[in-house]
Amino acid sequence: MKLFIGLDVSSTKLDACFLTSESTILLETTVSNDLVGACELKGHVLSYIDQFNFSRIVIGMEATGQYSSLPALFFNEDVELRSQGVETTVENPRNIHRFMRIFSEDKNDQLDAFHIADYLRLERFSTSPIKEEQYVALQSLTRARFNPIQDMTRTKQHFLNILYMKCNVLQRELKSESGSTSVFSTTILELFTTEFTLDEIGYMPLEKLVDIVNPKGRGRFKQPEKLAQRLQKAVRSSYRLGKTVQDSIDSVLASQVRIIRTYQEEIKTLDKAIIEILAVIPESKSLLSIPGIGPVYTAGILAEIGQIDRFANQAKLAKYAGLFWPKSQSGNFEKESTPLSRQGNRYLRYYLIEATNSVKRHLPEYSDYYQKKFQEVPKHQHKRALVLTARKFVRLVDKLLRDHQLYTPPRSVIEHS
Repeated sequence: MKLFIGLDVSSTKLDACFLTSESTILLETTVSNDLVGACELKGHVLSYIDQFNFSRIVIGMEATGQYSSLPALFFNEDVELRSQGVETTVENPRNIHRFMRIFSEDKNDQLDAFHIADYLRLERFSTSPIKEEQYVALQSLTRARFNPIQDMTRTKQHFLNILYMKCNVLQRELKSESGSTSVFSTTILELFTTEFTLDEIGYMPLEKLVDIVNPKGRGRFKQPEKLAQRLQKAVRSSYRLGKTVQDSIDSVLASQVRIIRTYQEEIKTLDKAIIEILAVIPESKSLLSIPGIGPVYTAGILAEIGQIDRFANQAKLAKYAGLFWPKSQSGNFEKESTPLSRQGNRYLRYYLIEATNSVKRHLPEYSDYYQKKFQEVPKHQHKRALVLTARKFVRLVDKLLRDHQLYTPPRSVIEHS
């Protein structure tokens, strides 16, 4: 006989249903969602273990963010429960909700707990073990980093829109410089948001502008004269606005720059804390050995994966990240083109795609694959090619973590070099 314990989790309470594999309800109860309530449920579990000879015991709940993470961690890490072979799993709410829709009963928390237990009883769940503490700690940092990154991206886009109003040719001219600098470099930000008017930049002697640009760029510009010429060309070719509008735009730009710099400082602080925790996770060495991935992307990937043994194979890992395309087949017909799944762990997907974008600049194998996929379609080329390359990258991540290996280039690359 087996025991399945379904927990319906809210911020304040845990509704529990103890259901045997023979569909017998041993206990339905409600406890507080805190240490006292969790210990009470643990006592019930140990009591039933003494009464029955269960061949398997599973405690399961839906993923409800921070509300489920604390009880899940408690039950997973408890020494007494682990010694009795008690498993703890946190399941995708979509799967459980689909299961619940089969039934017509009214919805309430106690019924939800029963349906979760009944879902576990079918043993079709994913058996998703809980991450160890160091991964939870790392995850709190990498997910905290995710939010200011997204906010900074939106702020930068707003900044570019406003900057276009001030000097609409600037981005075009900087792009023609083949990446010598960007709109968000310190040099450009200071020139166009704080110190000078457009006319001062556009019509000052070229030598003077070079003398201003060079120190701000700390001598890293290979051709400062050419950059100065581009800047003056951009200013002279751009539309002019009235003083009232120009002053308002300058105020907005200055505000956006301060916000961007605040985000950058916060991200630096988080990166430092991430690197400190990453140093004590042995698996990090495997991913850090991949050229171009770096500690932050490594941390983001490891924080969401946890122990690689949570996943049966690389396909399961890709599905967890949402890097898969569901098949659509009926009879003899199978749809050739299906969209990327909208499910999965968005944090893991983000860090995998960002890491891939960096890795492809260092490894020809991924650069060539990206270019191949880029040329296959006329629309959404970069986004599609990058996602497909990220799917390929998942196989490498899975292999290195599962085998505890360091990255080694393919034999063809070694022979070429």
